[in-house]
Amino acid sequence: MLPISEDYAQGPVRASDGRGGTRPRRSGRTALAVAAGALLLLVSACSGGSGAGSTEDDAAPAAPGARQVDNSPSQAIVTIAPKDGADGVETSGALKVSAEQGRLTTVTVTDSKGTPVDGRMSTDATSWQPVRHLAAATTYKVHAVAEDEAGRESAKDTSFTTLVPQNTFIGEFTPEDGSTVGVGMPVSLRFSRGITNPEAVEAGVKVTAQPSVPVESHWFGNDRLDFRPEKYWAAGTKVTLELDLDGVEGRPGVYGKQKKTVSFTVGRSQVSTVDAEAKTMTVVRDGKVLKTLPITAGAPSTTTYNGQMVISEKYKVTRMNGATVGFGGEYDIKDVPHAMRLSTSGTFVHGNYWAAKSTFGSANVSHGCVGLHDARGAGNPNTPAAWFYDNSMIGDVVVVKNSKDKQIQPDNGLNGWNMSWEEWKK
Repeated sequence: MLPISEDYAQGPVRASDGRGGTRPRRSGRTALAVAAGALLLLVSACSGGSGAGSTEDDAAPAAPGARQVDNSPSQAIVTIAPKDGADGVETSGALKVSAEQGRLTTVTVTDSKGTPVDGRMSTDATSWQPVRHLAAATTYKVHAVAEDEAGRESAKDTSFTTLVPQNTFIGEFTPEDGSTVGVGMPVSLRFSRGITNPEAVEAGVKVTAQPSVPVESHWFGNDRLDFRPEKYWAAGTKVTLELDLDGVEGRPGVYGKQKKTVSFTVGRSQVSTVDAEAKTMTVVRDGKVLKTLPITAGAPSTTTYNGQMVISEKYKVTRMNGATVGFGGEYDIKDVPHAMRLSTSGTFVHGNYWAAKSTFGSANVSHGCVGLHDARGAGNPNTPAAWFYDNSMIGDVVVVKNSKDKQIQPDNGLNGWNMSWEEWKK
């Protein structure tokens, strides 16, 4: 026990404040309290616990649910092919992302413009591949993340550049972008090089319609690909053609270079039926007969094809030379009026000013075309040929029946309607 100081017994003592005055001197009671508090604090701080005699081994346990921090590296390994910085990479089959000892959680591939590449993840999330080809001469960035069983992440970032093709191809398309066409107009692509990998090329072409209707494709040879619905388009349909051919290897070492979207509108419905035996043409628009016109069809030795034909070209005046279609020098007419092409081989609906007016509706005298009475120079708007020309558009259908000839081949013009739906889909 500390002794009681003499100062405490005698009461407060004042000391000099250095300025000629005095200040109270701390009492013995106050000094004792401070000393005791300091001692207690020292004992508590050294004990490491709240109770007397507690030790470091008695420290309180971690709070329930607290997660232990694991700073060890992830066991997941991300692999990206091609390697970082690769150049001249193939546009198909080269890009692959995989994970070992873990699963992929993120795969992002973008081109130099930031456009993402769609891909497909495996069911076990250990591999990823693009769903389509890549574009040629393009730099891509790849970002991939995988996690192991403990949830620890591993990431990898690479970039590569695809090849620059030395040989390319394009697809010339019909109809024109922004056009309005008849209900019989197919989408037709003519490729500048023969295609030996049709599946890859077809995967890069998409045709859709609004209102929606199933649209199927058909190859004619190795350089032409057409699309159509089962029946004629409905009037007012909006059709879109998407060409994603940039980087498609159409044949060994030959790559597509198109990435383009084309759209057109289907106008009113017009189907005209030529009866070669009756020598008439009945024009039906939106289900109603507009006119029945007298015609002349192919003569007995040069009959007109039967079948469904689509108007593919229109010329107010054009030249027709028999030598270009296998008739030698039988005719060469430099100013055929109001001509509309129905076949590649030279079948037209056109005006005829050189035959007597009485011929139309009474005799078949042409070289296989369908003729309508007309005036030379296409200057008379009141002739049957002028009327039909003015009331027709590319894509309108002309059906020929009762001719003593065979049915026109589906690839002779835009005439795939002469195939059954089942045959077309093959």
